[in-house]
Amino acid sequence: MKRPIFFSEFLLFLTALIWGLSFVAQRKGMEFVGPFIFNGIRFGLGSISLIPLLFLKSNKNNTKKISNKKPGISLIIGSFYLGIVLFLGATLQQIGIINTTAGNAGFITSLYVVFTPLIGLFFKQKPDKQVWAGIILATVGLYFLSVSGNFTVSSGDILVFLSSIFFAAHVLLISWLSPKFNVILISIIQFSITSVLSLIIAFASEEIIWENIKLAAIPILYGGIMAVGVAYTLQVFAQQKAKPSHAAIILSFEALFAAIGGWLILNEIFTLREVGGCILMLFGIIVAQVKLKKFGVQITKINTNFRRKN
Repeated sequence: MKRPIFFSEFLLFLTALIWGLSFVAQRKGMEFVGPFIFNGIRFGLGSISLIPLLFLKSNKNNTKKISNKKPGISLIIGSFYLGIVLFLGATLQQIGIINTTAGNAGFITSLYVVFTPLIGLFFKQKPDKQVWAGIILATVGLYFLSVSGNFTVSSGDILVFLSSIFFAAHVLLISWLSPKFNVILISIIQFSITSVLSLIIAFASEEIIWENIKLAAIPILYGGIMAVGVAYTLQVFAQQKAKPSHAAIILSFEALFAAIGGWLILNEIFTLREVGGCILMLFGIIVAQVKLKKFGVQITKINTNFRRKN
């Protein structure tokens, strides 16, 4: 029996909700463990949680033929680069979220959508007027959200802002690599690389206390299994039926869910100025997303990476 489109779109809303609340989990986890141990464990769990989906989709997403005579080596090298970029983006985001709110982190991270076409300029991909309009709206919104009345910006917002640039670069790398290989296999490898790099630094620079890890267990499990394994699976199935433009708009609401989650769970409160900034950013993100497909970046591929993020 075929699934109706509205059910697929419901799954996308559920995916956006899970991703949005992951910012709350990330912020909560920082109360007990360092950013590297948190990322190391959650990305490891995320990688493992995708293995069942890999086998489930293996018949439909077999590795495609490419000109390289050693596709296995190409897959590993490409996924390694993705893992490095994802590691940098996730690290900046996780450290930054210590000094900002879950809501701010959600909205600022979503700027990867408007940064993607800007980075595409270096590859001779020219944004049209609609995308520039979205970029302007999002930039003004970011100003109202992050810059206080005395023209100061929190260090957390700056780090999360930088992480969104890496996530945008990650999108472009995904769009280049995913047509050649199984995107789920790519994700498993890159998440594993991010996990290993994070754990190496964690053991070298952070105090590893098992009791604290247990206290952070729920945020870590949510960030690894729910935000990666469950949400990723829901997205893959939902986008088989949902229109790409609809999917892009629905998934952008993760920023709104991050703000709502921060308010309900962490008692975070937005000022009227910040609310206005959030509205402008959300509107700008939606405007910019609708036609991203024209830049050689498929909407369905933009959200296949950990946002992440996630």
